[in-house]
Amino acid sequence: MSQHEDRVWMQRALQLATYGKGQVAPNPLVGSVVVHQGRILGEGWHQRYGEAHAEVNALRQVTNEALLRESTVYVNLEPCAHFGKTPPCARLLVEKQVRRVVVANLDPNPLVAGKGIEILRAAGIEVTTGVCQEAGYWLNRRFFTFMTQRRPYIVLKWAQSSDGYLAPLPPAPLWMTGKRSKQLVHRWRTEESAILAGKNTLLIDNPQLTARLWHGKQPLRIVIDRQGQLPPSLKVFDRQAPTLYFGPQQGAARPLPGHIEHCAIPAAEAQEHTTLLAFVLEECYRRGIQSIFVEGGKQTLETFLKMGCWDELRLFIAPCLLQHGLAAPTLPPGARLLDRQEIDGDLLLFYSNPKNPYHAQYHPSYT
Repeated sequence: MSQHEDRVWMQRALQLATYGKGQVAPNPLVGSVVVHQGRILGEGWHQRYGEAHAEVNALRQVTNEALLRESTVYVNLEPCAHFGKTPPCARLLVEKQVRRVVVANLDPNPLVAGKGIEILRAAGIEVTTGVCQEAGYWLNRRFFTFMTQRRPYIVLKWAQSSDGYLAPLPPAPLWMTGKRSKQLVHRWRTEESAILAGKNTLLIDNPQLTARLWHGKQPLRIVIDRQGQLPPSLKVFDRQAPTLYFGPQQGAARPLPGHIEHCAIPAAEAQEHTTLLAFVLEECYRRGIQSIFVEGGKQTLETFLKMGCWDELRLFIAPCLLQHGLAAPTLPPGARLLDRQEIDGDLLLFYSNPKNPYHAQYHPSYT
């Protein structure tokens, strides 16, 4: 097939992959299309963590397997080469005797990392790589960042007034944006592995930190309370979603409900915000938490920005004036504006960290 045809079919595979958003982490988003003489024989995507991979779902749709010997399989990520929750897809493609496989990205997972391509080529299957590579990087930017940077992918979000304030003084609960913006935030929550808010935000706003306004999985709630000051009556400690609590050694903090998972903060790490946050991120990586949606407050957001430990920033500017109050964080130098949208009077700005190597191409479909 021509390079143009390869790109067209790979774009379809990438589109299919997005249907697994919020369902497959810590696995990557993967779609696959089986094409014979310009006609789709089967297509599929990885629908849920622990279940069949995209190639398996696509091949299941093929009614005449004899045509696979003359067919091309498009898949946006290198077929796996190891036994995990499911058997290796590379060996399945060999077994089905497909003629050609086209891949957008190689898999950075050390368990795969080129081994899938080797299996295919050793069996005489023609393999083309790098088709729509940048789009594939953007689609799976969480997975690639987690694998190569050895930390969760970080999305920062805050809302501020038109004159640049997060909240009034003295601090009081205040939702500045409209209903559609709030629903969008709940959708974003379902797309990340975890959600984090600072201690002061929890004390002042008492948020539940769940995705009540959008259908999808509830993210893990991450609570950082280095001095053990949060009362167990807060909504974040209810049973509506799992919660991981970073606090003092047990016995030094207020007793929490038994269903809350407690991770003790070492005394040295508790002394300074950046070292504490570095400890939290290291522990999250160890636990396989692929992405974190950070919703404030000011000190927490500014610590992430100070460390340069952020990948995306989503900023709402509400059509209201506070005239005085708690100033919003300053945008970091070099933040790249990706997109701007208006949502019922709210202005929504998307920024990316240009230091992330997987941000080469922006695809607005993620919003």
